[in-house]
Amino acid sequence: MEALSQAMTPPPGISVPYKTNSHVPSHGLTSLILRKTRSPANTSPRISHTSLVRASTVQNTKTSIDLSDPDWKSKYERDFEQRFSIPHITDVLPDAEAIRSTFCLKMRSPTEDFVGGYPSDEEWHGYINNNDRVLLKVISYSSPTSAGAECIDPDCSWVEQWIHRAGPREKIYFKPEEVKAAIITCGGLCPGLNDVIRHIVITLEIYGVKNIVGIPFGYRGFSDKDLTEMPLSRKVVQNIHLSGGSLLGVSRGGPSVSEIVDSLEERGINMLFVLGGNGTHAGANAIHNECRKRKMKVAVVGVPKTIDNDILHMDKTFGFDTAVEEAQRAINSAYIEAHSAYHGIGVVKLMGRNSGFIAMQASLASGQVDICLIPEVPFNLHGPNGVLKHLKYLIETKGSAVICVAEGAGQNFLEKTNAKDASGNTVLGDFGVYIQQETKKYFKESSIPIDVKYIDPTYMIRAVRANASDGILCTVLGQNAVHGAFAGYSGITVGIINTHYAYLPIPEVIAYPKSVDPNSRMWHRCLTSTGQPDFI
Repeated sequence: MEALSQAMTPPPGISVPYKTNSHVPSHGLTSLILRKTRSPANTSPRISHTSLVRASTVQNTKTSIDLSDPDWKSKYERDFEQRFSIPHITDVLPDAEAIRSTFCLKMRSPTEDFVGGYPSDEEWHGYINNNDRVLLKVISYSSPTSAGAECIDPDCSWVEQWIHRAGPREKIYFKPEEVKAAIITCGGLCPGLNDVIRHIVITLEIYGVKNIVGIPFGYRGFSDKDLTEMPLSRKVVQNIHLSGGSLLGVSRGGPSVSEIVDSLEERGINMLFVLGGNGTHAGANAIHNECRKRKMKVAVVGVPKTIDNDILHMDKTFGFDTAVEEAQRAINSAYIEAHSAYHGIGVVKLMGRNSGFIAMQASLASGQVDICLIPEVPFNLHGPNGVLKHLKYLIETKGSAVICVAEGAGQNFLEKTNAKDASGNTVLGDFGVYIQQETKKYFKESSIPIDVKYIDPTYMIRAVRANASDGILCTVLGQNAVHGAFAGYSGITVGIINTHYAYLPIPEVIAYPKSVDPNSRMWHRCLTSTGQPDFI
């Protein structure tokens, strides 16, 4: 479908900086910028949580840039500003009326139907100016060989990259009494979903919105006649953050974009808040584009939800801190089991299909992990430099060991089935079970008795309530999502960047998943903590 294909194709020139790791090759750094682009391929007519993202292939291509041009830096900055400009309803509805905001924290009494106009306080200085910006990159690297360096040119020139600051605006483009807002949660469970739902509802009510609904079970709720809207209010959501899961339920996949937008029209929904990951956001962007095509006054705003923390540009996504904290329980249990047994080995498998952030951070935080294996860093199991040889060394010197693996690690050792799950994800082999079996086999052949304990806490971690750190993050993300919608922005998502909250156009955050940089200081810190060598 055309709308879906457009959703999956980022604006021209999404740049990938020079990086000093094996994942971004350096193809002659004299006068080129490395870029990652996508080409649409076999787009499904229905929304699939990850098939949207995987509908096209990420490729490294070279786009010429004349670094001899003395104005190349300013041209790059203008290109960046254009790419990261955020869509507004006035782009397609230039006559859309702007009114003074109904959001003012000096006005504490509840409003009733805005009789006599919209209450406000002109002296309140809590609004964000539309020209406020947040700096995307804050480190000026002096050399491409510096750890974690991201450079635009071979000299690592400093180029300012600014993105839009999130928050309430003084002018809004929706009258609260005319708003029907809908919230959906898609994909898998993640700590903090209820927290975000709660604060979207609360903030909408502060603006004066009375008509708020939840669409059950993600995009599926737009087409399944057996699923009805769930009326939402502060009274309904007041305590939902005290438990995990999603009040609205989650699912993957759904009807076509055209059907969803038809449903929005039929239901009179003009604000849609979408909580989900890369695939869900691609769907949200397709819905936004279809609404623009039909010249509908609808604000579509995303809130990035991925426990793997693999969304581009964001410091972190909600649920990640909770996942790392909860993973400590599993790692500690594995350590106790291993430490208490004769030649004990504890194996813990954590989430991370393509990005090993949870395994890395959990290993670093625990201080009990001896080996951390993630998808981004290749390794050998056997041989003189393999994982098993080092494991034998640990047993001989320490008497026990703890291994932490991300679920996407070591897939090259497993037989590929080409099977897909309901979301279009490739079904991964269970590397945790595989390394457990290979460990037993290796030590049996070496005539060394061992006691292996395997722990997989995946679904226990997904289902817990958000911790304090994630609770605050979810609160602010939910509030800023509403501020963005009322400000007239659509096709955007909200995230925390360099400790500040910002709005970004959806195509820029779904271009490709964020992954661990093996040359980053954080991975180096993890290696220092575990003491593991290179397994190559």
